[in-house]
Amino acid sequence: MGDVSIAAAIEKFTGAKFGSPGTMTSAAVITRAVQAAPVKRIGYSGLMVPVMEDKLLAQRWSEGTYGVDALLAYSSVCGTGLDTIPMPGDVSQEQIERILGDVATLAFKWRKPLSARLLPFQGKKAGERTAFEDPRMINTLIRAVP
Repeated sequence: MGDVSIAAAIEKFTGAKFGSPGTMTSAAVITRAVQAAPVKRIGYSGLMVPVMEDKLLAQRWSEGTYGVDALLAYSSVCGTGLDTIPMPGDVSQEQIERILGDVATLAFKWRKPLSARLLPFQGKKAGERTAFEDPRMINTLIRAVP
């Protein structure tokens, strides 16, 4: 939120762009630290990677340094699944079902809750930008869904 960026923290830790090798390790280290804190935890306990709620995550998404598959991999060691993923308005039901199937498979495998906030933008195509007026959401590139 605002000037606080989990991507910036990870980049400082790894010395490389978010999505580069080392990102997975950073995600695991942060999650372990959160889970080791001697406080009562509720809901998700670990790293959250909200693509459109973090300026640097949104920038790196636009640059293509990471994608849905990388986020799914990070979900195996962190607290959430796919969070605020911009998608073209013509994404098919089958594409969304495959993505949700991958999230469900990880959740079942690791016996933990994972979420999926997928955001198809009606009338927008891959290569265009989102157009939120909400200050909590960072506009970014809409990428094609494989």
